[in-house]
Amino acid sequence: MARIIALVALALVILLGLWLKHVASGGLGEHEVPGVVSSETRPAEVIASRAADVASAADGLLVSRPKQILFGDLHVHTTFSFDAFMLSLPLQGGEGSHPPADACDFARFCSALDFWSINDHAEGITPRHWAETVDTIRSCNAVSGAGGEPDTVAFLGWEWTQLGTTPANHYGHKNIVLRDLEDGAIPRRPIGARLARERILGGDPFGSLGSGALLHALGDERLNDFATFFAQNKRLDVCPLGVPVRELPDDCLEMVETPDLLFGKLDDWDVESLVIPHGTTWGFYSPPGSDWSKQLDGPLHDDDRQTLFEIYSGHGNSEQYADYRAVRFDADGNAICPEPTASYLPTCWRAGEIIRERCLSDGESEGECEERAGAARQNAADAGGQAHLTIAGVKAAEWLDAGQCRDCDEPAFNYRPAGAAQYVTALSNFDTPDGSPRRFRFGFMASSDNHFARPGTGYKELNRAGFTESRSNIGDSNSMIRAAMLPPVEEPASESRVWGPGQTELSAFALMEMERQTSFFLTGGLTAVHSEDRSRGSIWDSFKRKEVYGTSGPRILLWFDLLNSPGTRGRPVPMGGEVATDQNPIFQVRAAGSFEQAPGCPDYAANALGAERLQHVCKSECYNPSPERRPITRIEVVRIRPQNAPDEPIAPLIEDPWRVFECDGRPEGCSVTFDDPDYGRLGRDTVYYVRALEAPTPGINAGGVNCERDAAGRCTKARLCRGGPDDDCLAEHEPRAWSSPIFLDFVGS
Repeated sequence: MARIIALVALALVILLGLWLKHVASGGLGEHEVPGVVSSETRPAEVIASRAADVASAADGLLVSRPKQILFGDLHVHTTFSFDAFMLSLPLQGGEGSHPPADACDFARFCSALDFWSINDHAEGITPRHWAETVDTIRSCNAVSGAGGEPDTVAFLGWEWTQLGTTPANHYGHKNIVLRDLEDGAIPRRPIGARLARERILGGDPFGSLGSGALLHALGDERLNDFATFFAQNKRLDVCPLGVPVRELPDDCLEMVETPDLLFGKLDDWDVESLVIPHGTTWGFYSPPGSDWSKQLDGPLHDDDRQTLFEIYSGHGNSEQYADYRAVRFDADGNAICPEPTASYLPTCWRAGEIIRERCLSDGESEGECEERAGAARQNAADAGGQAHLTIAGVKAAEWLDAGQCRDCDEPAFNYRPAGAAQYVTALSNFDTPDGSPRRFRFGFMASSDNHFARPGTGYKELNRAGFTESRSNIGDSNSMIRAAMLPPVEEPASESRVWGPGQTELSAFALMEMERQTSFFLTGGLTAVHSEDRSRGSIWDSFKRKEVYGTSGPRILLWFDLLNSPGTRGRPVPMGGEVATDQNPIFQVRAAGSFEQAPGCPDYAANALGAERLQHVCKSECYNPSPERRPITRIEVVRIRPQNAPDEPIAPLIEDPWRVFECDGRPEGCSVTFDDPDYGRLGRDTVYYVRALEAPTPGINAGGVNCERDAAGRCTKARLCRGGPDDDCLAEHEPRAWSSPIFLDFVGS
């Protein structure tokens, strides 16, 4: 009898183990479905009214033969993305599923966009999810019909989420946007980056018996769905390299780790596509010392595809160059922690200060504490993007404003200036067959990078939880999710430690500074195009001409033209243009402010979606313009003279602002004309772009880390965005628009 009981007990234990393994492997979860696109459209009279508003503003500013100005968002994620799925978990304070169909309905009814693209992270997109993405984007467009005046145009795309462990192997994130939707004109699968996929799978909190027991105990349906999401991904293999893409099996994932291989894959697929770099200054994932200069080398840049640059997003501003570095490197490649300046406190230097303060508090001598501080600075410099992990028991606010650009407007977190739009525009590479300089000639655009299927959230500064990725109480998450988001809680130590990838079990977001980052998430920007009409083809042609501009969210109208281009018979050359001339240029800028927003949503949105879906998708707040335009307060001109020699210092080549024109704030907008009397005298290639700024208004997280400062401007106490979901952490900011540059090549230079 005892033996029978023992065998039964053993069988029960085995069955329990198998059951828990089944649960841990997503056995109780459901596949994340794409959702169903609404069959309604925005009314034709609303579309016509918006076009009339633009035409009226253009007429008031004396714009000759204006094109339509259309607004969109070329960077949005749904819960088909790993990180978006994690943010959707109710245990994370999330809202549940926001699949691709939600993005379509949000673009159509909530943000009322003219165009948008889907850009889920390729590293976690299974073949099934890719097929569902394609079907959803086709359905979104089908609702508009086949005519030339669609209410919204949806583009198919994805994000190549490359991240390096060092500056040498880091290239950064790029969005791929496809022109077409027909079979044969699109890839059978998106193309991702291998290391990012490895980090995603390395952060899988499921699979063990313990996780199965916890899942069973919690009984959380959404968490079980997340386990299914991971299980579906782990079953897939990476496609072999060196095989023509159309000969690869359908059930593998294409992964490449460098831009040249990405461009090669797109060439192999032979699809019409854009590749748009983004997050280029975002130190959340970019290693200290990252530098865009290497991407001008040979095949690492594609002059035909990589023509637009995301200057601003919900992850911050990537426009301005600052002449500092988070770390420096000696001739042998060893990291050096630079000293602080009046405008920048390196994170590695702050690490030394924290250790010194703790050491002195322990009663150690000045000499001992300085020695420990020096070691802490070096350990932090050596740790790269994980400098914060070299000190045990540090609270996020103790880092003060270390790593942040004090002189930048709403900068990305842990700002990397060698990825800024101004720096990238000033670069030249002379390693060419004839020695002539090769340069980036990017048009500027802006996006949301929203992870809740909400393209174009910047129309109202509200709903921080949902219109941004900001979360205040990450540490209050369920233990399983907290372990994937944050390092373990530790007691403070008064000595630093060496950090390296082989010395930690942390992975994915637990390696990042999640708590400080939450104070830097913004509602995000928009891309505007000057387009002949509303059709997909015309919008795409605007992208290719670089006749585009970015805004920080509001629908500011902006025109920037060169008036005296040779050989154009008096027709102005618009933003994005490239002109060879030896004449001093004459430019004209015209801008009109965005419409003040009324609360709530238009009736057509409420009628189309119904109250429940309006709340889930739009949070019951939509683009809802009043008749009143916000004032334009000034126009700023930035002048950049790209390098004429390989070692020419960058900072003196960037003049920001070069010219400033105050506006009178009249509702009709602002118009200025200016020339550059130095152009012919200096005799060198020059780039110009403009900013149009609206009157100050509160913005979510516009202050970043809010500091109490001493007389010298040093941060002495930091206040992070830690309020509840109803606290939008508002601070004053100036909404703005950035034109694409006009590029002048000096004849004879």
